[in-house]
Amino acid sequence: MPALRKKPAARDPAVRMARFAALLALANRLYGTATGRLRWLLITLIVGLAGCATSGRTPDPTPTMYVSERTWWQVDSDILAASRAATIPAGNDARRLMENWRSRVHKRGEADFIPWFTGYWTQQWLAIKVAWYKLGAGEGKDPAAQRLAAYLQEQYRERVLEPVAREINPEVIRAKATQRYVRLLGEQLQAIPRRYGVPPEQFDRRLEDIPAIALAPPAAHNASLYQVVHADPLDTLPAVVALTAHIRKAAGGAGGGPSDARISPVAKRASERLVARLATSGGASAAAAAVGGVAGVVISLGAAGFGAIRHEQERPEMEAQLRESLDAALDDLWHSLMEDPATGVMAGVHHLSEQLEGRLAQTLAQPVDLEPAPREVPLPSEPPVQEEEGDEEALADEEQAEE
Repeated sequence: MPALRKKPAARDPAVRMARFAALLALANRLYGTATGRLRWLLITLIVGLAGCATSGRTPDPTPTMYVSERTWWQVDSDILAASRAATIPAGNDARRLMENWRSRVHKRGEADFIPWFTGYWTQQWLAIKVAWYKLGAGEGKDPAAQRLAAYLQEQYRERVLEPVAREINPEVIRAKATQRYVRLLGEQLQAIPRRYGVPPEQFDRRLEDIPAIALAPPAAHNASLYQVVHADPLDTLPAVVALTAHIRKAAGGAGGGPSDARISPVAKRASERLVARLATSGGASAAAAAVGGVAGVVISLGAAGFGAIRHEQERPEMEAQLRESLDAALDDLWHSLMEDPATGVMAGVHHLSEQLEGRLAQTLAQPVDLEPAPREVPLPSEPPVQEEEGDEEALADEEQAEE
């Protein structure tokens, strides 16, 4: 049976040219005038352009590339390694900035707070405050030391921490550490799909399934790893704003000044000393009032002068005790800001990395079904391999051949 001749496609250029030539010949016969030829030529051009503008067959959609479970396991492992690697430089930068903050706080305390607290007139003013506190106390209560400790914390914050924070703020350090971690993580994630030949759209979907911030409800307080690494700038993402507020709320008074445990001994010693000084100055005032006149003024001035001289003698000891307490309080404050995973300067990094660790650790712990290795199939042309005969059997065959 003769083969059927394939009919040429209507969109084939050769077919179109042939049809155009036939139409042109027909036009010459039908339209002899120039006007008729021009009209026919225009109609032909319009039809030809319409045919050219018609799109060809819609291309078949590209099939989705299959990525094995083993490959996804390696991808998740690399994401986890990238998170851990990004944590190290972010932590180093935060520690360097916090060391600078600590040094400035120490210098500010030496230059401002210690001279202010141990000054003669400050002690006189504090003696009056302690007396006022004691007057308002009930029986069996001693709120003077507690109220003095609160007052010293407030002064330390106003005189030391707030001026230093205008130059180096732990909250700004926390935000910078989080931004650096996210930036480094994003840079390392870009190389993973190329490393394993994973299509970018499938890799992006994988990142969307990994939680990075989990503070819902509301749902806007959650964010995937894809949203975090693609947020520009980072602090505009609602989940990041919620995370910052959450850390600040958890911190409460952390970073606001020396703890009660560190400042209370200072306040207690100061309260006892000030009460004793107030009693001494009160006795001198009573004697001056009893004598009266010029003699009374001389007694008051003498008592004040004696009190100032005695204060200067006691001042080095006061400064040493206060310095010891403030140094210990600063150490506590620095370790809290640097090491506390919930409220410190690395709190944002810890939240993000812990979310990734929790999700990816579950994935990596699941067993991966490896594809079975291909079985060996012997070639049909090869004869089966036989074992070689031993030396004794070979010798017996030779002897039989000679006989």
